[in-house]
Amino acid sequence: VQLQASGGGLVQPGGSLRLSCSVSGLRLNFNAIGWFRQAPGKEREWVSCISASDGATDYAHSVKDRVTISIDNAKNTVDLHMNSLKFEDTAVYYCAIDNSIYIGTGNCPSSLHRYHYWGQGTLVTVSS
Repeated sequence: VQLQASGGGLVQPGGSLRLSCSVSGLRLNFNAIGWFRQAPGKEREWVSCISASDGATDYAHSVKDRVTISIDNAKNTVDLHMNSLKFEDTAVYYCAIDNSIYIGTGNCPSSLHRYHYWGQGTLVTVSS
């Protein structure tokens, strides 16, 4: 199983970025996909997640209303659209898969310990 995160870069405060996670070796069907981030000197924290079966989503309070997660089951990709970026959004962003079964649960996991597979991360730098 491989997860390839892309789309990071340098952006000014207030700007937008779209991160993409491309998955190979595993179908996105009944599992859950999460985005996490890790800023320098800080622990990895959960950002958002989506259930592949029913599209249920959840967001961390720090990004709610600024971030949208979406899934393309046919392309086996998950995107994270980030708007109104702030300095404190600077971090390496990782996508991950919890390969447990989520069917009609209406939720997805926020604990990083639930996730089985991880990508290599993509750097987002918010700077003026």
